[in-house]
Amino acid sequence: MAIAALTENVEMATVLKKIIADKQLWLAEQQAKNPLANFKSKVVPSDRDFYQALNQPKTVFILECKKASPSKGLIRDDFDPATIAKVYKDYASAISVLTDEKYFQGSFEFLPMVRNEVTQPVLCKDFIIDEYQIYLARYYQADAILLMLSVVNDDEYRHLSQIAHQLNMGVLTEASTEQEVERAIYLGAKVIGINNRNLRDLSVDLNRVKILSKSIPDDRIIISESGIYTHNQVKDLSHYANGFLIGSALMSEPNLTLAIRKVMLGENKVCGLTRAQDAITVYQAGAVYGGLIFVANSPRYITATKARSVIAAAPLNWVGVFKNSDIEDVCEIAKQLSLYAVQLHGHEDDNYIQTLRQQLPAACQIWKALSIGDSIPNHDNPLVSRYIFDNGAGGTGKSFNWSLLRGKDLSNVILAGGINPQNVSEALATDVIGVDLNSGVEVSPGIKDKQKITAVFEQI
Repeated sequence: MAIAALTENVEMATVLKKIIADKQLWLAEQQAKNPLANFKSKVVPSDRDFYQALNQPKTVFILECKKASPSKGLIRDDFDPATIAKVYKDYASAISVLTDEKYFQGSFEFLPMVRNEVTQPVLCKDFIIDEYQIYLARYYQADAILLMLSVVNDDEYRHLSQIAHQLNMGVLTEASTEQEVERAIYLGAKVIGINNRNLRDLSVDLNRVKILSKSIPDDRIIISESGIYTHNQVKDLSHYANGFLIGSALMSEPNLTLAIRKVMLGENKVCGLTRAQDAITVYQAGAVYGGLIFVANSPRYITATKARSVIAAAPLNWVGVFKNSDIEDVCEIAKQLSLYAVQLHGHEDDNYIQTLRQQLPAACQIWKALSIGDSIPNHDNPLVSRYIFDNGAGGTGKSFNWSLLRGKDLSNVILAGGINPQNVSEALATDVIGVDLNSGVEVSPGIKDKQKITAVFEQI
C-alpha cells in the first residue's frame, strides 16, 4: 500500500514537470512561427489597474473562464468566452482566462473576446516561463499575468514581473507552500494567490490558506485559489483572504448567474411570490430561488396557471411549496412547471418522501420545512436536498431562537421566519447556506415591497 501511494505521488509530482516541458516545446514552436520582433512594437501598456481592482474593503472575486483542467477533464461543453464574460461583468473584480491549450483547452484568442465585453482587468492564466508569453498576453489585451513560484526561480520572477510592470500589467503571484509564501513576500509580490491545490498530487486542502496567510503582511492582497464551491467556504475563509479565484465551481453549472450568486451571496430565496413584477425585482436583487405556494388556505396561494406567468418573468430556480398534498398533485404541478424543487410544509414523513422521490422527475429536488421549537430536529434524510428551518407553519413573520443553531451542521439548511432588513445580518451570522424571505419583505400577503427586498440584498 505504502509503495503504491509513493508511486502515485511520484507520478503526480511529474505532472507539473511534464506541463512545463510541454510549455517549453510550445514556446519554441511559437517563437519560430511568430517571433517577438513581429509584434513587440504593436504592444501597448494596459490601461486597467489589476492592483486597484483587487484593493477593496469588501471581499473581491476573480472569476475564471475555464473550459477544461487536468484534474477534471472537460468542465464546460458550451464554452463561449464572450457569453461568460457578459455574466461575469456584473459580479467580478477581475476576470481570469485560461490560455494554456494542451491541458486546459485554452487560447490567447479568448483574452480579447472577454476583454471586449467588460471593464474589469483581465488576467492571463498560464504557465509563464518566458517574457515572450507576457508580450503575447499583452498583445492579446491581457491586463495581468499569473507567475507561479513552483515554476520560476527568484531571478526569473524578478525579470518577468519587471516586464509585466513595464507594460502596466499586474502580477498574481501564486504560492502553495510555506517556502513559496516566504519567497513571495521577499520578492515584493503585491497580490499573493494561495493555491489550496497541491500541485504534486492535485488534492485540495482549504486549511492551507488559513495556515499560510498568517505570515503575510497586511499591505499584501491575499487571494484564495482552488476548491471554493460554497458560500459558507467563502464566509469562513474571508477572515484569512481578501478575495477568491473561482473557476470550476461556476464552469460546471448550466446557469452561470445563479451559480455565481450561490457562491458569492448564498442560496437565498424569496417565497410567496404571486406577481411577475415581484419575480423580476427578486431576480434583479440577487436571489437564487423563487417560491410559489400551492397551499389553498395560504394568503399567498397561487394557481398553477398564474404561477406559469410568474415563472416566465424571471429565470430563478423555482420552488413549489406544498402542505400534506396528494403525491400525484405534487408531481403533476412539478412536471407542468418544471420546478427546481418541491418544498414540503406539512407532516410528510420519510415514507411519503420516499414515494414522492420515486414519482418526481429526477431533476426535481425535495426540500422539507421544519418548525423549530426548543431544539434542532434531525435534518439528515439523504432524499432531502435542503431543509428550511422556520417558526411554526411559515409566513407568520416570527423568528425562532436562532442561538439554537450554534455549533450545528447547517450545510443543507436555509433559514426562514420573520427575516427582514432589520435582522438579516443576524440571520446571516449563523452558518446557514441562505435565507428564505417572505412576510418580512411584503406590503401585504403576496405583494412584495421592492425597497425592503433591495434593503435586504444590499446587506447580503
